[in-house]
Amino acid sequence: MRGRFAPSPTGDLHVGNLRTATMAWLSARSAGGSFVVRLEDLDRAQASSAHERSQLDDLRTIGLDWDGEVVRQSDRFERYDEAIERLADSGLVYECSCTRSEIRAEIAAASQAPHLPPGSYPGTCRDLSAAERRRRRSDGRPVALRLRSDGRIITFDDRVHGETTGMADDVVLRRNDGVPAYNLAVVVDDAAQGVTEVLRGDDLLPTTPRQIALQQLLGLPRPDYVHVPLVVDEEGRRLAKRRGEPVTLRDLSAAGVPSADVVSWIGGSLGSDDVRGPADVTELMEGFDAAAHGAEPVPWTIHSMRTIR
Repeated sequence: MRGRFAPSPTGDLHVGNLRTATMAWLSARSAGGSFVVRLEDLDRAQASSAHERSQLDDLRTIGLDWDGEVVRQSDRFERYDEAIERLADSGLVYECSCTRSEIRAEIAAASQAPHLPPGSYPGTCRDLSAAERRRRRSDGRPVALRLRSDGRIITFDDRVHGETTGMADDVVLRRNDGVPAYNLAVVVDDAAQGVTEVLRGDDLLPTTPRQIALQQLLGLPRPDYVHVPLVVDEEGRRLAKRRGEPVTLRDLSAAGVPSADVVSWIGGSLGSDDVRGPADVTELMEGFDAAAHGAEPVPWTIHSMRTIR
C-alpha cells in the first residue's frame, strides 16, 4: 500500500487541501503503508520554490510526514517525453493547433457524447490532411500533442462514489508551450513511484477515465481510486484564497486561529469522538476508512474553527 499527496506549488494550501492531504495520509498509514509527496510544478510560470516550502511546512505543521525525498515533476520531463514517444510510435499521437477560443466554440457547437468528460475536445485537428497540417505550421501556430483515443469506455470502482463510467477522449499529452500535460504526467509518476492508492478531491473524478486509458495504453498498473468530497464555503463554493476569507494556516493564524484548531476541525470533520477534535492526526488512524465519511461536500467557515476553543 502506497498513498500520495500531490499539490501544485502555486500558492498556500487551504483548509480543504489540508483535509484531503490528511485523509490520504491516514488511509496509507492506517493500512501500514507508505506515503509520498510529489510537487506537480509543471507550470514554472506559476509554481515557485517559496510556495513549495510553504506547502511542505504546512503539511509538517498539521502532523503529516512522508517517505523518501519529495519528487518534483519539473525534474522528470525526460520520463514524460519517453511516454509520449511510445504512444507516438503506436500511431496514437497527433498535432493540434487549435486555440482555446476555437476549442470552446467547437465544444459549444458540438453535441456532447453522454460518456465524455465535460469540455472534451471535439477532434477538430484529428483527421487533418498532411497539407493542412503543413499550412497551419507555416502560419506559426503553436502545436500541442493529443492522444488519438479509440473512444474506449472506462469503468472503475471508486471507493467513495462506487462504479463510475466515462469515455476517454483525445486528451492533451504535451501543451503547445512544450510542457507535458497533467493527465500524462500524473499517470507516469504514479506508476514510477509505486502508488497503489490515489486519494484526491472529487473534482478530479471526471478526468480519471482519461488517466486509466493512458495507463492501459502505456502498460502501467491501475491504482485504487478514492475521490473524497471538497470542502466548501457557506455559499457552497469550493474554498479559494482569492475570495479574501482566511483559509490558509498563515491567514488563519493572523486571524487568531492556531494550527492546532485546524487539526481539531479536520479531526471533527472525520468523525472524531472528541467534541474538540483530536490534538494529533495520529489519533484518527485506527480503523480509518475514507469511504465512511460520505460523498457530500464538507461545509466550513472560520466560525466553525473558533467554536472549537
